[in-house]
Amino acid sequence: MRRLWTYVRAGALALCVFAQPLQAETVVAARTLRAQTILSASDLALIAEDMPGMFVAIEELVGFEARVALYAGRPIRPEDIGPAAIIDRNQMVTLVYRSGNLTMVSEGRSLARAGVGDTLRAMNLTSKTIVSGQVTEQGSVIVGGLDPSLF
Repeated sequence: MRRLWTYVRAGALALCVFAQPLQAETVVAARTLRAQTILSASDLALIAEDMPGMFVAIEELVGFEARVALYAGRPIRPEDIGPAAIIDRNQMVTLVYRSGNLTMVSEGRSLARAGVGDTLRAMNLTSKTIVSGQVTEQGSVIVGGLDPSLF
């Protein structure tokens, strides 16, 4: 038993002495990218640095759009990117309100760029009222009523 304990202690000591700390990687921009650029794998690189809250895999970012300018070698924060915009600023959009059997449709003008799932402010062209709603895959804006995920 004593001999076994000697081997266990020696093994534990070896692990402590020879173990190397794990090195996490962080995704950075490989070159300076302008806002509204759709990210591809060639636009991104990994650095061996652990930065909490940052992206750790290039695949997580491919296909997203840069919301702000991304500078070479700087980590990409979650708020720096978003889904690719399908609605541009000042674009005409369809505003939809659904509640039960009632559906109201109106035309509006977007006040910002937005992607699928983003909240968008738009001006109802009939009433000149500014409303907020969620952008759907079809490019329309659900402004109230039932949960947009049901459609």
